[in-house]
Amino acid sequence: MKNNIKSVVVLTAICLVVSVILAGVNFITAPVIAENDEKASNASLAVVMPEGGSFEEIDITAFELPATVIGAFKAENGGHVIKLSASGYGSDMIIMCGVNAEGTITGAECISSNETLGFEKTYGENFKDVSDVDSVDTVATATLTTTAYKNAVKDAQNANIILSGGSVDIRTEEQILADNLAYVLPEAEGAFTEVFIAETVDSSVSKIFEADNGSGYVVKFVGADLAENFVSVDKSGKVINSTDASLDSLALEAVKAVTESKLTEIDLTGLELSRGLKKSLEKAYVTDSGNYVFELKAEGYGIKAKYGANGVYIRVKIAISADGVIISCVTTEQAETENIGDVCGKESYYSQYNGKDAESYKDVEVIAGASDYTEPAYKGAVRQAFEAYELLKGGLE
Repeated sequence: MKNNIKSVVVLTAICLVVSVILAGVNFITAPVIAENDEKASNASLAVVMPEGGSFEEIDITAFELPATVIGAFKAENGGHVIKLSASGYGSDMIIMCGVNAEGTITGAECISSNETLGFEKTYGENFKDVSDVDSVDTVATATLTTTAYKNAVKDAQNANIILSGGSVDIRTEEQILADNLAYVLPEAEGAFTEVFIAETVDSSVSKIFEADNGSGYVVKFVGADLAENFVSVDKSGKVINSTDASLDSLALEAVKAVTESKLTEIDLTGLELSRGLKKSLEKAYVTDSGNYVFELKAEGYGIKAKYGANGVYIRVKIAISADGVIISCVTTEQAETENIGDVCGKESYYSQYNGKDAESYKDVEVIAGASDYTEPAYKGAVRQAFEAYELLKGGLE
């Protein structure tokens, strides 16, 4: 008993000493880091706005700006340099962006980041002298990083308008979606659940939502020009409200396909599954139209980490069409490392697998900082879904 008490006292003392040391190190390094960050920001002012003249820092607390904006400088020539913090695969990608009085981007530079592929280092060059940010393409092999960068540049343009005395809609994508859903189906009282799509629907159908109170469905469309439209449909199959009447028939077809889809669970006992499938495949279903739905678990950081494992699997639900293309992919559970592996739980990551086949899914961008556990585990689950598809399709035909 005395030995146990002694051990606890010793461990407590060690923890206290380590805490004091870490606090001391942070006390010393934090000001240095802050000073270096300020120097990098100041050095970037003339780089992103060469003709800006002198710069004066602005107190941004007096304005309602996009959430990504963490600093701003008024240029002598009437424009602004905006400092932004954006998240791609990693966190805190710090970007300096110059916008002149006419709203044209004069330059953009990433001064620090946790991304691993490096695209953020040169991607800002694409925005120089650009007014229409949407005209700049994202990088296919770095979708999350470059999309986050591009959205930050848009926020810089909006911030420039606000700081110049104008007004602009700065709602987040989540807020805009919630407002659109409420607009076309107010009876839902703002409570919706996304429907998992296991049937092939028109390519313009982005998502389908069901009202939690049973008042109907909302179909979200995204056009080739990225314009969004919404159509609400009641339980009897009639259009309630629509932002584009030309899409009404497609909305009805999509809702009918989803609501009438029937899943039949496949008995996996007795099947000759590979070792990998035995470990990962939890359930499999086939629809009347010949599509397959798989529920799989993957051993990511939560299972395989030497330190910090939490016992939580990454769970993925994947629908594959009869001709071998992913219809829907969604992460249903994960507890990977915050701001690193937990990216796998974001729609911006797992939706990239939609439309991929057994080869092209490999091209989905790597999760920065999670290449040892989360990334191979997730893609392993997708690979095993295609393995199960080939096995079951051959066995059931």
